[in-house]
Amino acid sequence: MQKQVILTDEGLRNYEEELEFLKTVKRKEIAEKLKEARAQGDLSENAEYDAAKDEQGINESRIQELEAMLKNVKVIDSSELTNEMVHVGSKIKVHDYDFDEDVDYQIVGASEADPFNGKLSDESPVGMALLGHAIGDVVEVETPNGEVKFEILEIRK
Repeated sequence: MQKQVILTDEGLRNYEEELEFLKTVKRKEIAEKLKEARAQGDLSENAEYDAAKDEQGINESRIQELEAMLKNVKVIDSSELTNEMVHVGSKIKVHDYDFDEDVDYQIVGASEADPFNGKLSDESPVGMALLGHAIGDVVEVETPNGEVKFEILEIRK
């Protein structure tokens, strides 16, 4: 049984849009490339044909992955979130003591994580450590790069 995928509304929309693009636009582009490559004749030494077949395989694999993911999705209902404590889906502002700066994060499911854009996985060391804490709590987290310390300044839906 596949693990349940936790997504925000935005994450669900993004994956649904990607799936629609791959099934409609990308499939047609690849079919056209294959058609053009076949028209060149001998397929045994046709690099364009081989590249298009590889691209087709990658595209179909991603479609299957997205379809499986979307069958097991749990969308975070923002109306059920509170500003009292950090949940999956919460947007938070923390003070990072190591860098002496305030940083905004959103705690999201692992498949939606993008730490460079402030989206922390609920399964990451920092994401896990912040879950369940309230404004004013100081959280110390052991990470692969050593211990880091955050103070939760704000929690939003």
